[in-house]
Amino acid sequence: MTTARSTRRSALLSASLLAVFLGGCDTVGDWFGKTSDPPLPGQRVSILTRERKVEPDVRLADTAVTVPPPVANAAWAQAGGQPDHSMGHLALSANPAEAWRGDVGTGGSSSRALLGVPVIADGRIFAMDADAHVAALDEKTGRSLWRIDTKPEHERGGATGGGVSYADGRLFAATGFAEVVALDPASGSVIWRKRVAGPVRGAPTVQGGRVLVLTLDNQLVALSASDGTLQWSHQGILETAGLLGAASPAATGTLVVAPYSSGELFGLRPENGRVAWQESLANIRRTGALSNLADIRGLPVVDRGTVYAIGHSGRMVAIDERIGNRVWEAEIGGVQTPWLAGDYLFTVTNDAELVAVTRQGGRARWVAPLDRYEDPKDKSGPIVWAGPVLAGGRLWVAGSNGKLLGLSPNDGAVEVTRTLPKAAYLPPVVANNTLYVLCDNGTLVAFR
Repeated sequence: MTTARSTRRSALLSASLLAVFLGGCDTVGDWFGKTSDPPLPGQRVSILTRERKVEPDVRLADTAVTVPPPVANAAWAQAGGQPDHSMGHLALSANPAEAWRGDVGTGGSSSRALLGVPVIADGRIFAMDADAHVAALDEKTGRSLWRIDTKPEHERGGATGGGVSYADGRLFAATGFAEVVALDPASGSVIWRKRVAGPVRGAPTVQGGRVLVLTLDNQLVALSASDGTLQWSHQGILETAGLLGAASPAATGTLVVAPYSSGELFGLRPENGRVAWQESLANIRRTGALSNLADIRGLPVVDRGTVYAIGHSGRMVAIDERIGNRVWEAEIGGVQTPWLAGDYLFTVTNDAELVAVTRQGGRARWVAPLDRYEDPKDKSGPIVWAGPVLAGGRLWVAGSNGKLLGLSPNDGAVEVTRTLPKAAYLPPVVANNTLYVLCDNGTLVAFR
C-alpha cells in the first residue's frame, strides 16, 4: 500500500515523480559522461495524460442546472453524512464567515495520515486524529470536551487509518489497529471493543443495528452495534497495491454496497452478506502505473433506487440498486465522493476538474477546471481538491493550497474564496447551518 500522507497526495506525488524521470531522460547520458544530442524541435506532449478528457455534452448547452431548495440538517453523523451518502442541498449562509477554530489532536505527517472526516451529532463534533485518538468538541464553540486513545493496550507502534461514526446514541471508531470500538459519546468511555480481520482505513457505516467496516485486505465485516458480535463478512479480491485510505460502504434497509480497492463493487444483502449483484469499475484500457490502481476511493451513493460510484482508473457508473444492471457509464475518474442533488451529480476528477453530470444519462453539462499547481508556470506544488459539498447554493471544495472555494452549481464559476490555516485533504462537512473543514494539522475550522 502507498504510505504518503493521503490518497490524493500519493497519486499526485507518484505522477510527479514519474513525470520527472520521463522528462529527464535526455540528461541520462550526461550522468554517465556522454554528451546528449540537442532536443528535437516541436511541442512535447505527455504520454501520461488520459486518452480522453471530460468534455461538456453540446446537446445540454441550453439546459439550465437547477438544484432543489436547501434543507437544514441537524447532524452529519457518518462519513458521507448518512449511511446512503445522499444528502441533497444543505442549508448554509451564501457567504459564511469563520466562526471558530478547534483542535482535534495530531495532524498528518510523513509517517501518519489524517484520513477520517469529523462527524456531528447531539451538539458535539467527533473526530479521529492521525494517532488514533478520538476527540469530542462543543459544536457551538469548538471547546474540547474529552479525548481518548483507542490504541490497544500494550501496543507500542502506530497505525494509519480509521474514522468515526455516530448512531443510536453511540460513537463507533474503526482503527488501523484492526479494531472497532464502541464509545459513550458523553465521556469517551469504552462500551465494547472488537478485533476484526485486518486494519481498517475508513470510517464505519452504521445501519439497521450493524456496524460495517472495510479492512485493508478487502474484507467487509458486519458487527452487531449492540455488543460487537460478528454477524457476517464478505471477501473481495486481494490487491497488492492501492490508494491510502478506503471508502466507507453505503447502506440502506435492503442493500449494502461494498467498494473495494480492486475496483469491485458488490451489492450485498444486509441480513446475511449474500451477493445480490457484482460490478467492476476497473478500466480495461490501462495506460500507466497510476491507472492500474482501480481503487474505489470515493464513497458510493444510493438514491432513488440507483447506486452511483466512481473509480480511480477512469470509470463512473450508475447501477440499478435492485438487480445490478448498469444504467449508464461515463469515462470519468476520481477519488472523491460524487455529490448528488436534484438531477445532477457533481464530482471532482483526477484532472482537478469539477464536473456536473446528469443523473439520468451520465452526460457532462459543464466542466470547470480548478487550479492544479501552486506554481502554474513551473507546474510545481500540485494541488489536491476534496469535495464537493452542496450547501447554501454553492459547491464547496477544500484544497491542499489552504483554500476553501464556493462554486456555482450552474456553471462551476468560483464565487467565494476563504483562507484556511493549513492544507486540507478532507472534504468539508455541514450541519446546523455551519460548514466545517478539518485541516491536515488537526485544526478544525467552522464557518457560519
